[in-house]
Formats: sequence, C-alpha cells, structure tokens
Amino acid sequence: MKRRWLTAGALAFVLVNAVAFFHAWRFTHFSDEAGAKQASPEQLSALQKATLLLTGVQNPKPVNQATPAFLYQTVLLDSPNGRLEAWFSPVPNALGQVALFHGYTGDKSKLLTEAEFFRSQGFSVLLLDFAGNGGSEGVQTTVGYREADDVAAAFAFLKEQLPSTPLFLYGVSMGAVAILRAESELGVRPTAAILECPYGSMLQTAKNRFHALQVPAFPLANLLVFWGGVQNGFWAFDLDARAYASRIQTPTLLLYGLTDPRVTRQETDAIYAALSGPKQRRYFAGVGHEPYHSKHQVAWRSTIQRFLQRNML
Repeated sequence: MKRRWLTAGALAFVLVNAVAFFHAWRFTHFSDEAGAKQASPEQLSALQKATLLLTGVQNPKPVNQATPAFLYQTVLLDSPNGRLEAWFSPVPNALGQVALFHGYTGDKSKLLTEAEFFRSQGFSVLLLDFAGNGGSEGVQTTVGYREADDVAAAFAFLKEQLPSTPLFLYGVSMGAVAILRAESELGVRPTAAILECPYGSMLQTAKNRFHALQVPAFPLANLLVFWGGVQNGFWAFDLDARAYASRIQTPTLLLYGLTDPRVTRQETDAIYAALSGPKQRRYFAGVGHEPYHSKHQVAWRSTIQRFLQRNML
C-alpha cells in the first residue's frame, strides 16, 4: 500500500510539473502562426477555463494593427534581446522626449493615442516593440525582466537625439515593470517616469491569473514562475516591482484602475510606498487593465500634463 501511495505521489508530482512547464513555455513564447489572441480568463466559459488550465495560454506573436497618423520614421535598435523596431517622431523645437513601452501581448501601435497626446504637449516620441513583439525580432517574452534591456536601448537612442532635453519614460503593465527594473538595475536615469498598472511581482501576477480561472494558485503559480525562469535563463522570483521601486530616486507618477482584475490595489499601494524619490499617484474609478484615457480622458490628460510640467528641467 505504501508503495502505491509513493508511486501515485510521484506521478502526481511529475504531472503537476509537466503542466506548469507547458504553461510557462506558452506564457513566455508566442506562436509563429497567425491567429486570434487568447481571450482573458474572465471571458472564458467553465469548459474553456478547464482547457486553458491544462494546456496553458497560446497567443500568436503580436502584430502592429495600425501606423501613426503623424509623421514618423521607423528605426531599428540593437538590444541584447535582438533587433528592435521602433517608431520615432520628432517635433520641431521639442520641449523634451518620451519613450513609450507597451504591455504583455501588446505592441507599439497600442500606444498611438498616448503618443499623440505627448506630441501635442511638445514632446518628440519613440514607440518601441519589445523583443518578441510587433516588428522586433524573436517570439520570446520575459514579462518585464529582459525587456528592461530594451528600455535601456530606447533610452540610449533618445539620449543621442537631444541629449540636453528632458527625457520621460512611459510604460503600461509589463512595460512599467521593465522601466522599474531598467532604472533599478541597469543604470537608466530618465528625468521622470509615468507608470500605468505595473504588477507587483512575477509570482503575484501568476497567482492572479490562476485566481481568474477560479482555481487555487498554489502550487501551480509557484511552479510556473520557477519553470518560466529556468526556460528563459533568469530567477523569475526576483522579478519584483516593489524591490525595484525601493531603489529608485526618479520622480514617478503611478496610475492605476480600481477595477483592475489583473493587478490588485495592494500590489499598487506597495509599489507606491516603496518608491524612494518624489512620487505622485492617481487612481481611476470604474476602469480595469485597459487604457485609462478611454474612460477618463480629461483626468488622464490633465494628470500627466501637470506631472510633465512639474518635472521639466
């Protein structure tokens, strides 16, 4: 009997790890095949959630669905993650520059509205596809860890364009976490940063996704983070926005939607509390993990406008 229990336990251990390994691979690698993006867990039926729990999310490589209506040039940047594609749009007599970074399963075309706003305020803009996304090389994502190297590459490019003008970084979700790591660990020093809905840690965001499937997060979330790190060559448990924030002196504006199903209020409050430098926050009611300007255009624009003005050199 004891031997049977040991055998059953060993099989269960192998099965759970196999499921987590498969989840981790699909979570950090896009498919080369064209197709629709996986619907969010909140939109799935019970059967679809069960299937997703066993097979993991499978998303095609994000593709830019639009191009800027304003004048721009496509530039290619070198990063340790490969060749990156970006859209650079200088404005005459620019007051400064803004680099924009998208979220997980996103691309630079998702930030065209934000770029238009920054240009209207007198700033040149650079919209970047992270490695594995849009027009950039690869199909791999590390959900903010190695993307920090891409932030550093974009920062270096803009510093060469107008070295004496203010340089702001704007990131959404994964892009916000990548900015935090770039500042904390890679020596990137912008004039200021604007962060929308950064997640607290890789482990917490994995837990949140399992909660969205209405299944216990332990141990699958922990195993997913472990295997995701092993597969991509870094210790994913150290991907922690709160720890990064504690080492940052840059003026930072933190934005959050109060009905966000992916990032909790507790995560956001912890990041804000950890920020060491000048900081400001604005929370928006009735909006989730989505562009805040879609429901709070006036408040979003005015909050950022005041922040830009306050941090001009």
